Amino acid sequence: MRVVEVPKSLDYRSVETVYEQIGATGRGPVLFDVRRLQWIDPNGMLLLLAAGKALAGRGTQPRISLPEHPEVLSYMDRMGFFQAAAEVFDVAGRIRRRRRAASDVLLEITSVATNADVHDVVDRVQSRAGAILSRTLRYPVSSVVQFCVVLSEVCQNIIEHADAPGWVAAQAYDWKRRLGRHVAVIAVSDLGRGFRASLQDEHAARFGDRWGDATALEAAFLLGLTRFPDTGRGQGIQQIRKQIGRWNGMLSIRSGTARIADNPDWSSRPPLEEGLTPFPGAQINIVLAERLA
Repeated sequence: MRVVEVPKSLDYRSVETVYEQIGATGRGPVLFDVRRLQWIDPNGMLLLLAAGKALAGRGTQPRISLPEHPEVLSYMDRMGFFQAAAEVFDVAGRIRRRRRAASDVLLEITSVATNADVHDVVDRVQSRAGAILSRTLRYPVSSVVQFCVVLSEVCQNIIEHADAPGWVAAQAYDWKRRLGRHVAVIAVSDLGRGFRASLQDEHAARFGDRWGDATALEAAFLLGLTRFPDTGRGQGIQQIRKQIGRWNGMLSIRSGTARIADNPDWSSRPPLEEGLTPFPGAQINIVLAERLA
């Protein structure tokens, strides 16, 4: 049995270590070893689900162990990870469910496959977003509407471009050591066609030999190109970029073998990364930081 060693901390900064192992697994039984996990965010949880489902598509249901750290186990349960994981993994161990309400959870892991799912996501988040955005991140009360629009657009991206189901999750944290302030993290993941395949028919010819995952991301992210031939449709990514920029937040998209990002002054990640381990679909990460006085 091949073992995928999950690092102690799994978030948007460390997910590549898992992508690399997934790319080298081949066929046969696979175990995701998360026993030593001490920290995980929505990006990390959605990565595990997407990676497990990708491997399941090769013909074998992967297994996943349980984290030994009780707080991590409780948090993942509270975010609905194990409920979602039961449809993907053979879960090795029994979970003593102790679900409890938590004001810092914006949205538990939620499957998105239809427009009705998107509406449900927005309805569930509206009541929680007000308190977190205004009290925790110090955003104006009016930002709740814009936040829900952003959330709706990233979920809609799954339906319109992926042609496959996906997941969304959101959480607020206190990044004292990393940033010295609170943040809200929104993660979206799907195993669909990815940006390159979605834009291929409409735009590949104009880029010629340059066409690839990175070029497709630049076309959508920087130029606002979409798979729709008619003007005005599919402008969700551009609208998201503008709003996240107004909030001095971070937006990154990984698709295929590339990642592109709008980075604020508090982030040091490169704006474009190429030659990454191939992975299907798209993963979107948004981080909104607390406004400074």
